[in-house]
Amino acid sequence: MDRDVRTHLELTVTEPAELVLSIAVSAHYEPDHEVFLASLDGAPVEPEHFTDHSGTRFHRLRVGAGSLVVDYHAHIMGMGARTVGLPYDLFAYRLPSRYVESDILTPTATAQFAGIPDGPELLAAVSSWVGTQLAYVPGSSGPTDGAVRTLLGRQGVCRDYAHLCAALLRGRGVAARVAAVYAPGLQPMEFHAVAEAWIGGEWRVVDATALAPRQTLVRIATGRDAADTAFLTVLSGRADLSALEVTAVVDELPRDDVTELVSIG
Repeated sequence: MDRDVRTHLELTVTEPAELVLSIAVSAHYEPDHEVFLASLDGAPVEPEHFTDHSGTRFHRLRVGAGSLVVDYHAHIMGMGARTVGLPYDLFAYRLPSRYVESDILTPTATAQFAGIPDGPELLAAVSSWVGTQLAYVPGSSGPTDGAVRTLLGRQGVCRDYAHLCAALLRGRGVAARVAAVYAPGLQPMEFHAVAEAWIGGEWRVVDATALAPRQTLVRIATGRDAADTAFLTVLSGRADLSALEVTAVVDELPRDDVTELVSIG
């Protein structure tokens, strides 16, 4: 598989700021070409790099006021390494989190998916149910909306679908997490979010939006919910996003089947 991903960001920094970007592909890949460039008012800015235990790679920028431009490009041939289920993660990803209120939704998960074993059937059932309960409406949710508010409002975007899927799976006692990804075939093109569930000794993708083939996804960040997987975090100062362009292409788009087990690779 031949995949090419790009991100272009423009930010207006109105007071000195510390920013952390999570737009690089996960450490599970070995791109044959990769570049990260940042400039403030045309002058190069050198980022600091760090990686978390899940392979999420971060670029930290400390900049003064001005016009900040960031470009990232990676070309990936073949598949990345599979992520593993570390003992602590398999515990932590069964607990409620900021946007995945599985404790509140456990009765819903128990009643709705009663009698379905924890396996491929459960993933297909959760994905199909969430897909029929929600309408994909850009701009319909706020940055602090979690799974409960999403279910009550019956609409959302990809991160809302991922949060609700993860909450229902955790409500059934299945370890579930959220991944930010590049998604070839996604229309309109943007960063994408999906849920992953630990089934049969592997992390399997659950994407109730069905907007892009799961086989082509490229992992960026992994965590409990959107709090761990945001593409931009302003730690201090003030910076406003003025332009965002995301591109993700693959040499061939496969057909996806919700009943099949798929892992991000």
